[in-house]
Amino acid sequence: MALPTYASPLEKVWHYAYLALCAAIFFFLIAPIVVVIPLSFNAEPYFTFTDKMLSFDPEGYSLRWYRSLLTFGMANPDAPGGLSWWADAWQNAKWVKAAKSSIIIGFFSTILATVLGTLAALGLSRPEMPFRRIIMAVLISPMIVPIIITATGMFFFYSNPCEPLTWIGLNPECGRLAGTYLGVILAHATLGIPFVIITVTATLIGFDQSLNRAAASLGANPRTTFFRITMPLILPGVISGALFAFVTSFDEVVAVLFIAGPDQQTIPRQMWNGIREQISPAILAVATLLVIFSIALLTTVELLRRRSERLRGLTPS
Repeated sequence: MALPTYASPLEKVWHYAYLALCAAIFFFLIAPIVVVIPLSFNAEPYFTFTDKMLSFDPEGYSLRWYRSLLTFGMANPDAPGGLSWWADAWQNAKWVKAAKSSIIIGFFSTILATVLGTLAALGLSRPEMPFRRIIMAVLISPMIVPIIITATGMFFFYSNPCEPLTWIGLNPECGRLAGTYLGVILAHATLGIPFVIITVTATLIGFDQSLNRAAASLGANPRTTFFRITMPLILPGVISGALFAFVTSFDEVVAVLFIAGPDQQTIPRQMWNGIREQISPAILAVATLLVIFSIALLTTVELLRRRSERLRGLTPS
């Protein structure tokens, strides 16, 4: 934004000082993320810039760490390329298996969190809903409470989910949820529900409730009204919440360390194990791919936000 011609010298100094301060803060926030990208192309097994990299020597750069994402853990990584090689990578490569686990857990936890979070947001948006503030505070508490506390509570509950029922005199047959895909999915859904509630609730703030009353006056039942009137208008907020829930699941490591078993090896957990057991720049390659993935999701969320505002008439088309 350009300064007006009548700005005083002091206002000009403050304007440029403000821009410099914003640029410094932006650099401080983005530098730790950006520095990972060139380091992931390091030809040497180091986490620092080599002399060849600093001199932009092509020999100092390599894709070896990206290739290792497919070969690490394979039974025969040196075999000639073909269907058998790709089958070996799909079944045995540790990073590929971690990616599959993250996608499976993220997909199902996102669906569960989106459905439950949207229903909760619709209920909390009703003015006649009693104790709305208290219920909202309880529902978004997983976002506020330190994750280590939430993960510890989930671990003890999932280890013996029937214990609360035993306290009241019941003795049902229950299995352990800890160490199972279902337990991890439920845990990630719990952590993703607050993001869905917040985004959908923000979308419902500008929703015209008279549209529902008009649909009801024309003979539409509540189900038809929801899917024909309400859902299309709040869909951008629902999708935004789902994307946030998926990112939360894809990035979660603390709850996975407490709850998951050996088979639920997600990408963050594999990165954690890689740092503890075998430090390799392959972690930087994974981090670079995750940064690109996060940028794509955030861009999608921003486009959905703008579309939601246009649908609600908050901004001109």
